[in-house]
Amino acid sequence: MTEERSVVVAEPAFDADRLWDKLARFARRAGRIVVERALRLYYAAQDPRTPPWAKRAIYAALAYFIVPFDLIPDFVPGVGFTDDAGTLLFTLFVVSAYVHADVKLHARRKMIDWFGEP
Repeated sequence: MTEERSVVVAEPAFDADRLWDKLARFARRAGRIVVERALRLYYAAQDPRTPPWAKRAIYAALAYFIVPFDLIPDFVPGVGFTDDAGTLLFTLFVVSAYVHADVKLHARRKMIDWFGEP
């Protein structure tokens, strides 16, 4: 007789409201690339096709993005978001198989809402 075990997956401390607040306040300063990466990750994490391990990685990257104190403070002109951009890019690379076309489209539409057509 085999014993089945249930695995509980805990997500990192992530607050979607804080993400939207930060994006609203810093979208222009962070730039299109950083914002679109964050949106792609956010929408991929909401997708039921994304496995739990990928969601944990995404939430960790987004949590790093919204934390006000990170490796390079966001208020430093010109370089404040470079560590955030790198973290988001690396995470996108790791979970890229789960960032489906509809996720990219959703992020793109939000980008157009905020920034207009490129």
